Amino acid sequence: MVESGVAADRAERLTRTIRDQTFPNLRPRDSATLILIDRAEAVPKVLLGRRHLRHRFMPGKFVFPGGRIEPADRLMATTTTLHERHVARLMQRVRRASAAKAAAFALAAVRETYEETGLMLGVRTDRAFKTPPGAWDAFAKAGIVPDLGAVHFIARAITPPKRPLRFDSRFFAADASAVAHRVDGMVGPDAEFVELVWLPITQARSLDMPGITAIVLEELADRIAAGMSPDHPVPLYRMLHKRFVREIL
Repeated sequence: MVESGVAADRAERLTRTIRDQTFPNLRPRDSATLILIDRAEAVPKVLLGRRHLRHRFMPGKFVFPGGRIEPADRLMATTTTLHERHVARLMQRVRRASAAKAAAFALAAVRETYEETGLMLGVRTDRAFKTPPGAWDAFAKAGIVPDLGAVHFIARAITPPKRPLRFDSRFFAADASAVAHRVDGMVGPDAEFVELVWLPITQARSLDMPGITAIVLEELADRIAAGMSPDHPVPLYRMLHKRFVREIL
């Protein structure tokens, strides 16, 4: 369903951010990103990181932690599963849809958040558990098992055709209280993120960020106002006939 009014305005603003579309048309790669929300005070704050200027993709921009889905993300154990409403929406318009694939999207967001910020979301355990090779090893060493029950699926966006890189991105959100462990030294002058900031949504939108990041912040504000209900609509932003549209999954 394509929406109108405020939703249509958001899609139109995204359309105006489109840049050079003269690159070869690539298939979008599945990716996932996570917005951490600190609600310790009256005004919620969100976490963003500023990308290194040497990055090919969005250099110097403020974005949420995130990146591509990896095969190991399908193999990581969790303490709880995603809410069934999130699973159902994640499985829409995907190839070989399954609950395991939906979980892998959310787990990728958790893993990327650790890799880029040092923050681990999950539940601490004293029991030994196996993890797939790679970044997940750090979770086992710290005794942290991801908790997908704390993760909310809030938006999806597909990069327009003929851009240098294309992603089919799933945006998730979680409360900062879900962070169970922190590893220092993951942010700095030679890292993916050169700095992290916690800001209220209205202030965060004034940062130098991609158009879709600003739009998703608006979607997040709507969801927070609705009490982070899993029944809240989840939008998909994609290009149709050279214009962005906002559809409900």
